[in-house]
Amino acid sequence: MQGRVKLPGFEELQLCCSNVGFHRLVIIPFRYDLAVIGGGPGGYTTAIKAAQHGLKVACIDRRKTLGGTCLNVGCIPSKTLLSTSHHLQIARDGITGVEISGAKLKHEEMMTNKAKIIRTLDGGIRGLFKKNGVDFINGHGTLVSSHEIQIEGGDKVTAKHIIIATGSEVTTFPGDAVKVDGKRIITSDEALSLESVPKEMVVIGGGAIGLELASVWSRLGAKVTILEYSKTLCSVMDQDVSATIMKLIEKQGIVVNVGTKVLSGEATEDGAVVMAEKDGKQMEFKGDVVLLAMGRRPFTRNLGLENLGIKTDRGFIVVDDQLRVPNHPNICAIGDVIAGPMLAHKADEDGSVALGNILKKDLGHVNWDQIPMIIYTHPEVAGIGKSEQALKASGLEYKKASFPLAANSRSRIAEETEGFVKILADKDNKILGGWIVGPHASELVGQLTLMMACGMTTVDVSKVCFAHPTVSEAIKEACMAIHHKATHF
Repeated sequence: MQGRVKLPGFEELQLCCSNVGFHRLVIIPFRYDLAVIGGGPGGYTTAIKAAQHGLKVACIDRRKTLGGTCLNVGCIPSKTLLSTSHHLQIARDGITGVEISGAKLKHEEMMTNKAKIIRTLDGGIRGLFKKNGVDFINGHGTLVSSHEIQIEGGDKVTAKHIIIATGSEVTTFPGDAVKVDGKRIITSDEALSLESVPKEMVVIGGGAIGLELASVWSRLGAKVTILEYSKTLCSVMDQDVSATIMKLIEKQGIVVNVGTKVLSGEATEDGAVVMAEKDGKQMEFKGDVVLLAMGRRPFTRNLGLENLGIKTDRGFIVVDDQLRVPNHPNICAIGDVIAGPMLAHKADEDGSVALGNILKKDLGHVNWDQIPMIIYTHPEVAGIGKSEQALKASGLEYKKASFPLAANSRSRIAEETEGFVKILADKDNKILGGWIVGPHASELVGQLTLMMACGMTTVDVSKVCFAHPTVSEAIKEACMAIHHKATHF
């Protein structure tokens, strides 16, 4: 019986033909014009856009559901729980002129609704793939050459261009001093699917993930304690935002310990215990559940980067200013797997840049100073551009002004007056940064994003007609306040 003949791969054929002088010979057709590894917000949107431009596209993802971290264990499920818990809180606290009694949590129904939303949105992406002719390949993809991807347990996929969009995973505690077991010591993945409300929860990390999940379970009835190493919460945000959100979080009954170094964490029979240090003193914190929320790291495990000599820096794939891998110009990387803010909308914009390279068209650009960031607590926190502390450190001359929501009529009507809009501008009144604490901050920051993207000055904004009564008027008032001419404050 004859044995099977192993056919040479693309790179071997290319080298062979190069050696005999056939530099322009096309050996085999690529199966796809573009293969995207990763079906998250960066990957699936780029795949759809590429198909709309006429490319034959495959999107490869190890999960059976599309949407990546964002849809499955990130943005969407967390905001679903935040919405449910917020409505429960409103019902319990009451509304002026309205009496509500008997409000209670239906835990199983809440989780069922979360799963339904995920299924619906996953189905929506699949429908868009079908509509635009994108092939979805389920399986872990590993790079074996600059044009070949091996699917675990399946075939090789060949493509003229490849975009790596594998996203990120939860960061573990250094040295495994806090070991995750998925039951007593958990990550954000498990915190989105707890079977019951814990009596006590300890959250390690006071960033966006920690604050949002602390808010969810606190509203649902847990006694929550946050341990944060930095001297403030949300340290990447403007200093006034950080100070305000800490006061508001504590006002909601969440205990906050900043400047606290976690030493170890261990699961016990009935919960978990965390040892920490603050001001030179050792402290012990106990909870039914300990949530490790120390951020995220690039996911490149078993991706095959070493097969191609692709370099990383602190885990992030190194790319040029066009998001191309330097030694393989037909390969790009986007989203959480490269440097920059780990945000779904940033990954989407990265994808436009990468696709623009492939098509030789200007499909967009990514400006790190114009990427909005949001924390969906209540009140919400949002910002874009430079923080005041960053401007101080740079030595750049700047002006600042804030407008309190207590002076905004719509905020008064809604009885949501805690918060403000803060504007930072240069000496020529160009907006350098904008920060919002308040209800609907996640929607309002879009206006600031457009203003900055269009290069508007505070004078320009002051001349725009904003509808009344709206919370957005606070943005105009803050811009007017830069010139000491706010009308209502």
